[in-house]
Amino acid sequence: MSRIEQEKRVVTAMIGVYCRKKHKSRTLCPDCEALNAYARKRLSCCKYGENKSFCSACKTHCYAPQHKDKIKEVMRFSGPWMLLYHPIMAIKHLLTTH
Repeated sequence: MSRIEQEKRVVTAMIGVYCRKKHKSRTLCPDCEALNAYARKRLSCCKYGENKSFCSACKTHCYAPQHKDKIKEVMRFSGPWMLLYHPIMAIKHLLTTH
């Protein structure tokens, strides 16, 4: 699986955890679905491709300001939960991005 595809899976999982915990929804609510679609689109267009690092460490900020703030909130909230809900994915993500 390509690096970008892995990143898409991680961001979708993180948004899923966030939505489940914050919005009490089993499936993504419309706002979280829109954020997920936006994040996946931005990942598809990433100019660093297979060499990308964490978006937060990137020199090129490709998210619009409102989406950037929201994805930061989602990642801060979901990061610790990922070890509980998706432990293998979380550990692989940490090992391959540092």
